[in-house]
Amino acid sequence: MILSPPPLCWEAMYPRAKQRFPHLKRETIPSIERDREGFVSHLANTHHLTLREAREEIEDFLFTESLHAELETDQA
Repeated sequence: MILSPPPLCWEAMYPRAKQRFPHLKRETIPSIERDREGFVSHLANTHHLTLREAREEIEDFLFTESLHAELETDQA
């Protein structure tokens, strides 16, 4: 049986995202779920990153979040 990872919830991830990316503001960021490239662009602009660096940071963050969600699922 193959288990798929649980879906990521932006509301649950936001506090950790804010900790990692301190210039995020909930009211001004594009939704990562609806506009990923817009989010990458916003992150690059507000955190002085290139688009490539911002994309890599997001990928790393989402990977970490998927592990976090997996742990929560295992504990439930």
